[in-house]
Amino acid sequence: MNPTEMVSENEKGLLLQLARNAIQTTVQKGRKLPAVESLSPLLREKRGVFVTLWMEGELRGCIGFPYPVRPLAEAVQEAAVSAAIQDPRFPPVRPEELTHIEIEVSVLTPPRAIEPAQIQVGVHGLIVSRGNRSGLLLPQVAMEYHWDSRIFLEQTCVKAGLPTDAWKEKAQIQAFEAQVFSEGDLKRKSK
Repeated sequence: MNPTEMVSENEKGLLLQLARNAIQTTVQKGRKLPAVESLSPLLREKRGVFVTLWMEGELRGCIGFPYPVRPLAEAVQEAAVSAAIQDPRFPPVRPEELTHIEIEVSVLTPPRAIEPAQIQVGVHGLIVSRGNRSGLLLPQVAMEYHWDSRIFLEQTCVKAGLPTDAWKEKAQIQAFEAQVFSEGDLKRKSK
């Protein structure tokens, strides 16, 4: 299976539903959903993924797997639950917040080494690492803040806990692409 194969509209809907069900079950009952059967080959393929939670336009949680270590459907469920209850920047999602949460999924291509001059804002997400420190920013972050590639690199260094210019000195820079979709996108398309 091609690791850059795109997720279909039907698969997007299923992944978003798996994420929502996993969050609701965990927040309301304290347990995760069991594995889902009868998945397409793509949803059984190991892929990197991030799940971002938004509440009233504000970030409410974001966690994922940058590398393809789990089947996509399983990775989405695990990332969704982690974003809801384990993102250290936020308190766990409460049951009364569930109806206000919008879920966004980013399905990633495998990270690969890249030179700074090759970075395309809006196309690439970045991972900067040096020693035991590593930081990742999704492609949509640079677009949201209107960053150029230099600021994007600097902010990825900051995310890693490194100096802003660490990307110039002995840091590894990797890029990936992401297919990003949300519950809001699917609602707008169905109208």
